Amino acid sequence: MSLILKLQQLQGPAIQQMQLLYQQNRFPMEVRYYCAPWIEAQQWGNIDTDSPSSEPAATILLQQMIQQINEKAEALTGEDKFFLRMKLSNFATELYETYVNDPLKFVRVVRHCLEKEQRLVDQDTNGVQESMEQVMPVPDSHNEIESTLQNLKYKTQSQEKQLSDMQQKQELFAVKVQETRCMLENALDQMQQQYPQQDDPNRRVEFTRFNQKKMEVNSVLQTEAQQLMGMRIQLADMHKETFMLLSQVQSKVLNDELKIWKRQQQLAGIGCSPEGSLDILQSWCESLAEITWQNRQQLKRIEQLKQQLPMNMPAQEMPDLSNSFTGLLSALVSSTFVIEKQPPQVLKKETRFSAAIRLLVGGKLNVHMNPPQVKATIISESQAKDMLHNENANFNDTSGDIINNSGVLEYHKDSGVLNVTFRNMSLKKIRRADRRGTEFVTEEKFTLLFRSHFSVASGELMFQVRSLSLPVVVVSHGNQECNALATILWDNAFGDCSSGRVPFAIPDKVPWPDMAQALNSKFMAINGRSLSNENLQYLAMKAFSGQSVQTDDFNSMYISWSTFNRDPLPGCTFTFWKWFHGVLELTRKYLRPPWNEGSILGFITKEHAQELLLTKQTGTFLLRFSDSKLGAISITWVNEDPTTGERQVLNLLPFSSEDFHIRSLADRIHDLPHLTNLFPDIPKDTAFGNFYTPVDEVLPQSGDGYVSSVLVSKIPQITAPQSYAMENPGSVEPASPQQQPQNREQDFVNFTGGMDAASPSS
Repeated sequence: MSLILKLQQLQGPAIQQMQLLYQQNRFPMEVRYYCAPWIEAQQWGNIDTDSPSSEPAATILLQQMIQQINEKAEALTGEDKFFLRMKLSNFATELYETYVNDPLKFVRVVRHCLEKEQRLVDQDTNGVQESMEQVMPVPDSHNEIESTLQNLKYKTQSQEKQLSDMQQKQELFAVKVQETRCMLENALDQMQQQYPQQDDPNRRVEFTRFNQKKMEVNSVLQTEAQQLMGMRIQLADMHKETFMLLSQVQSKVLNDELKIWKRQQQLAGIGCSPEGSLDILQSWCESLAEITWQNRQQLKRIEQLKQQLPMNMPAQEMPDLSNSFTGLLSALVSSTFVIEKQPPQVLKKETRFSAAIRLLVGGKLNVHMNPPQVKATIISESQAKDMLHNENANFNDTSGDIINNSGVLEYHKDSGVLNVTFRNMSLKKIRRADRRGTEFVTEEKFTLLFRSHFSVASGELMFQVRSLSLPVVVVSHGNQECNALATILWDNAFGDCSSGRVPFAIPDKVPWPDMAQALNSKFMAINGRSLSNENLQYLAMKAFSGQSVQTDDFNSMYISWSTFNRDPLPGCTFTFWKWFHGVLELTRKYLRPPWNEGSILGFITKEHAQELLLTKQTGTFLLRFSDSKLGAISITWVNEDPTTGERQVLNLLPFSSEDFHIRSLADRIHDLPHLTNLFPDIPKDTAFGNFYTPVDEVLPQSGDGYVSSVLVSKIPQITAPQSYAMENPGSVEPASPQQQPQNREQDFVNFTGGMDAASPSS
């Protein structure tokens, strides 16, 4: 049954979680429904979303998706389908505009949605509550921010009205003062002309009347001046209240919501949910910028009114809020210079890579009217620390040379986005620091520094902005990638970039449950199905196998970096991480479909496998990842000696990527008649039949007359079950251990142990 049909059987909370899943990822459910067959047929997991070299493949998928949507829209006929047809067409346009500059993010979103769907179906089927990364409803904090911003807009409008009233009253007051001054001066001149003698009694009487009139007029003016002063104080109180409220909501947006987005962006690097769109954050930041700018302009007008009509006012009643609002605006602009698309965290020299920068408030401040340039440079961890502590750090000190590292912020009118995408950057040279102690070259971290400068309001305010990427590890050869990925996983999982850490501080050891969650997220993101509790228990046992552990409860234990990827596993030449990474890559390349079907047990010890199989019928087998060989898997099965009737558990020499490049796991299982049922009791054709490679009954001849051949797997030393030989005459050759070679040939798979015992650990 297809996944979309299973989803239609969900009920209750599962339906709500699925709806929220698509809302949060801004992926239309209508597209998921109408394009379901095509979506589920694509190999989303085969695209490495961390590698720029995968962009062409991701772009093809995006284009094909848009084509699918348009074809479905055209197929909808009839008046009753008109609005649905229009919606689908709009969805196609929105998908293009959203992901044309970042097709790898499109793949991440679709893959994440499909994985969540599968988990919802599994949860509904098993009746088990999902324990990790549940789809959560929109938090109340979002509604609170929206409400506060609306309140601030209303307050700012009220202040504008109060300011206009005060300005009008002051202008009328100024006119009245001027008229009164002229009236008194004219009255005084007339009186002096009429009574020129100083000792004239009438002059004294008139002077008394004049002074009384002057006092009356001054009293009226004084009252109006007090009213104006009261309006100024009231307006100052309003601005103080607005500033306090604005500071609080800006802190929530920048220190809570934006940091959550950045942390989610970091966790997406180990396979957690994609960070989601910046559109909501941009709308909040634009509102903050608009409100702050309007209040700042109001304060400038108030200052002009003060200069036009000076008044002796208490300093505590009229604080200098203008600088405070300017400080808010500066913090907002600096914090919203965001790396929308991080560069790859494992950076290979001489390889093209991309990144994208977005200024969330650029549209509202009209920054695009004089488009600023953004420059990217690579700096070391120590240089990043110096920059953090020194605002005047020398930005010309870099740790390498990047080409195509400059771009201009462009404004997209339809979406209101101001951003720049660096598509063709390449690291030409790297300058490494002296390594400390036992530190490997793949443990050295760098970061990309993006910086720009621009002005607003015709040069009134100048801004210097910068942003550091997540840490990157620079490699020169492909064989360094595994260790580099270990460094990045540890940093992404346990070095919270949103906590204001010193670059790039990380703990030396972490709780095992946190490590287990990180490994599970990574494995599930790449291979689809999550690791079970039994799988994680096995991983804990392997990770701590070099220590004297007297318990099976690893939840209270800590795993160190050395245990993770410095010290080799007991009896091995590789670390725990290298072993896990080998399994991860083998599954990604060759085992993903059977893993997602639950056909690979994988993470199980040889001893436990033997215990399980000895309780089952002969021919029952399971698949377990090799302990002694990197990136390899072995078939373990219960066999019966046809002569003695003795039952024993046997292990095939592990298969690696090189083997599966020649012939797939499913085909090899199909080749071997000794294997009948997948543990516990599933016929192998039922478990793996969908993965067999179809073979034509008559092999076609090539153009030059040659006939094609097919490689098959055999175990020459072990006699196939008689029942299979009778049902498949000619398919099984008699086997004699003395006559058969003991090493693996091109088209043979040899058993690694004797007939009377299980093979050595592998």
